[in-house]
Amino acid sequence: MRRLLASSLLAVVVLAGCHSAPKAGTQPSSSQSFKVYKMRGKVVSTNAAKGEVTLNHEAIVGFMEAMTMPYKLKDQSILGELHPGDVITADVLVSQDPDADVLLDHIVVVAQAKPDYAPKVSYHVPAQGDAVPDFKLRNQDGRPIHLGQFQGKALLVTFIYTRCPLPNFCPRVTRNFAAVEKQLAANAALYGKTHLLCISFDPEHDTPQILRAYGVTYIGSDAKNVFVHWDFAVPEKPVLAEMAKFFDLGMTNEADSTITHTLSTTLIGPDGKVVRFYPGNEWTAEQLMADVRQRMAS
Repeated sequence: MRRLLASSLLAVVVLAGCHSAPKAGTQPSSSQSFKVYKMRGKVVSTNAAKGEVTLNHEAIVGFMEAMTMPYKLKDQSILGELHPGDVITADVLVSQDPDADVLLDHIVVVAQAKPDYAPKVSYHVPAQGDAVPDFKLRNQDGRPIHLGQFQGKALLVTFIYTRCPLPNFCPRVTRNFAAVEKQLAANAALYGKTHLLCISFDPEHDTPQILRAYGVTYIGSDAKNVFVHWDFAVPEKPVLAEMAKFFDLGMTNEADSTITHTLSTTLIGPDGKVVRFYPGNEWTAEQLMADVRQRMAS
């Protein structure tokens, strides 16, 4: 179970943002310097639109007196696991930049307002050796495909949606895949033993025609056989829900028709088992290529 870990003896719930990318604008830059303070307080309310939780907290030693105020979460994806009345402890991250948000991290629910809270969805974080289910999709040509058909090759899988407005999210991972595709095309030995797959989590909008146009933009060609080594595909909604759980992909449809989402990329070996999972967007094309080379050489 992802993020929510409950101890029947201690009744402690740990909410840690270690697998999911937060919304744009809430992730501190790696160059920022933070002071960390310890906090204890009670949840008053949550605000999903702002990614905030309002707390009635005790004095934060060295930082502020006891008060009631809203705080942004470093990992906003756990907001739905906090409920009014829950008592929490957390790290308060205070940047040296006076214009930066004060963020909460390493949140622990030490007392639940109700003892039966549980996540609506139980996510699986892909680990080395996990067998990948034979999920079925439809690709940019409208042709049915399934993950099992790529056994015998190293398969790189990532999740995107074509309307993603954030350059460091879907466009970034797709550009990285384009760089990997070029490097593999220059290596005949690896090219025939690998395949790339971008999976959309927007089945209502990302039709095969739209996926084809999106793929052509990144591949840089509309030749007849341009997708022979790199598919862009979309599952039906029920399959998407299962894929999201298996590949630790969080997604929420917003009122403005955008999708708030995490990022999920996985290298699957020729045996159909997970070789490596890459959460977030910090991985590079060079890292993926190195992992592919290592796996195919073993």
